[in-house]
Amino acid sequence: MANIQLTQPFLNPRSIAIVGASSNPQKTGSRIQSFLLKHNYRGQIFPVNPKRKEIFGIKAYQNLKSINNEVDHVFIALDGNKILDIIKDAISINVKCATILSGGFSETGTTGKQLERNILKLAKKGNLRILGPNSIGIINISDSVVMSANAMLDLPDLKKGSLGVISQSGSLIGAILSHGASKGIGFSKLISVGNESDISIGEIGKILVNDQNTDTILLFLETLRNNQEVAEMARLANLSGKPVIVYKLGKSELGKELAKSHTGAIAGSDDAFNAFIKKNGMTRVHIFETLIEIPNLFKNKRRAFGKRVGIITTTGGGGAMVVEGISDKNIEVINPGTSMSKVLKKYNIPYNNNKLVDLTIAGTKPEIVNEVISVLMNNKNCDLVIMIVGSSAKFKPEQAIEPLLKWAKNSKPLAVYVAPDAPKSLELLNNNGIACFRTPESCSEGIKAFLNTTKPKLNLKPKFKKKLDIVKNILKDKRTKNLTEFNALKIFNSLGINVVESKVCVSRKEIMKTSNEFGFPLVMKIHSDKILHKTEVNGVILNINSKEDLLNAFNDLSKTFNKLKVHDAEKKILLQKMEKGIAEIILGYRVDQLVGPIIVIGTGGIFSEVYNDKSVRLAPVGLNEAKTMINEVKGLISIKGYRGLPKVDINKLAQSIVNMSQLYQLEEIVEAEMNPVLIKEDSSIVGVDGLITLSNTSI
Repeated sequence: MANIQLTQPFLNPRSIAIVGASSNPQKTGSRIQSFLLKHNYRGQIFPVNPKRKEIFGIKAYQNLKSINNEVDHVFIALDGNKILDIIKDAISINVKCATILSGGFSETGTTGKQLERNILKLAKKGNLRILGPNSIGIINISDSVVMSANAMLDLPDLKKGSLGVISQSGSLIGAILSHGASKGIGFSKLISVGNESDISIGEIGKILVNDQNTDTILLFLETLRNNQEVAEMARLANLSGKPVIVYKLGKSELGKELAKSHTGAIAGSDDAFNAFIKKNGMTRVHIFETLIEIPNLFKNKRRAFGKRVGIITTTGGGGAMVVEGISDKNIEVINPGTSMSKVLKKYNIPYNNNKLVDLTIAGTKPEIVNEVISVLMNNKNCDLVIMIVGSSAKFKPEQAIEPLLKWAKNSKPLAVYVAPDAPKSLELLNNNGIACFRTPESCSEGIKAFLNTTKPKLNLKPKFKKKLDIVKNILKDKRTKNLTEFNALKIFNSLGINVVESKVCVSRKEIMKTSNEFGFPLVMKIHSDKILHKTEVNGVILNINSKEDLLNAFNDLSKTFNKLKVHDAEKKILLQKMEKGIAEIILGYRVDQLVGPIIVIGTGGIFSEVYNDKSVRLAPVGLNEAKTMINEVKGLISIKGYRGLPKVDINKLAQSIVNMSQLYQLEEIVEAEMNPVLIKEDSSIVGVDGLITLSNTSI
């Protein structure tokens, strides 16, 4: 739940002290006070500047201690080396919250990190909550508390709305305000979190979940901190019917340094972040414009029941761009059928029973637009309606846009792409709660993101205690970061995943004896915890079909050992039965630095990184979700009876995914992989190569 005690002094303080206040418009400290006054702050302001008696007509104070009134919130606009003393003074007068504007803390290196830790330690001791450092402040438009240094606040008016924004970038707060103003979009609150040393995105989000003036939460992220708190916030928001929409900068490479397996290479942190978004019922966008354009699709707590869309356009080219943009295997553009034909025939509009309904110039007539939209709104096979408006949106908004407004409160979502530069039309649509998009790219992305948003997945309770106890016994006394393949396969087998029969051999005699036990064909591998990808050093020999092949393979690997300068004591060989299947997959697990444990399934073999054909989820997963993952891997069409190929029962593979995902309960393991896992015609699976990497603390 939200911290109720924090909400008032944080977002709606009755009094604000500004340390570093100035009357010089060239200084940042002057902006905070001037913007508070400009936008009608109703509480008390206490400027703190020992060189001034008054600032902007308000009495100035030498320091915080000289203020005789109660102070809810302190805005600190001074450099970092002075902040510790200011924090001490704030605690001494029982201030509840402080915003730190300046940078130079954890983002700069060791010295800055230590200063930030010292500030936070002192603040916690004094029950003072910190926003920042590196925060540009709080813009609470709902309650006229504009406590920020952002230059965009020079706008004469700030439009009130229902969008709550939380951003790790201070400057982007201004960009969001600017883009919103040009489209007639208003906001309830915009908060810059900076370094999140104390007050975090998740905690602020929980406050906005309970805020009656906010119906949508927008997140602008550079990274992800406190992921569990963000997840909890997203789930609470979902229960309240408030969508959480996320824009995250870049496809982060964080975590790649951990990833020594194919799993790490094909499932980077961006894939892991997408899995985090999906599991917690949030919506992710990749185009900045979409972030503020998509919310109206969720208006009135709308959720699409399917992924079937109907499209109407007054511009053929504009319509085609949107159709191309929403192209997705899960989204269907419907054919409106005979009902649409009848309407268009009545108005002499040519129609060849196409999926795209092109009204051409007739689309400027309100009665036609209304009737055509009505057909799709009443079509049970249509889940969302898209309207593309051409030049008439610029020059005749009263004709082109006003007919759309009556559908604003309809339960079926309506998305409008306004092709020309038409601010008045955009404002009309936004004021009426209709989702409108400025570009075909943002329109297409917004629709796909909306239709693919799902409810949060339930957290699964551990069910593997006995099996995990066995795994823990295997992990005892490990001295290296990477387990040998033999031990890795042993662990996977303990989890209930079928693996190839294997034996470690140290001599020619032992190899010959084992071959008699296993039978041919066989596979021979270098056995080492130092060589992760044995094929890259010619350390794997397949299709050994006779004693002669076996001896030749042994001699070849002996040469490889010598070439790699392996000590005699470490010259070990792994002998395995040769297995064959109708498909190869990679089944992987790793702990991502941003979101925690993830499970990966993809096209397997030595080219898994090349194909990059995979499905990623947060671990653990249940059986149904595992089956969904299998369906998302394009390369596994071969096991679904494609073109006469054997159709296999995917239940065994799905169960193996579930079993692998239970590794999330073992902190010792940071990465695990079977590649390849072979799928056989009889639907059985067998892992033939394994890798496990341990955390440094477990060694």
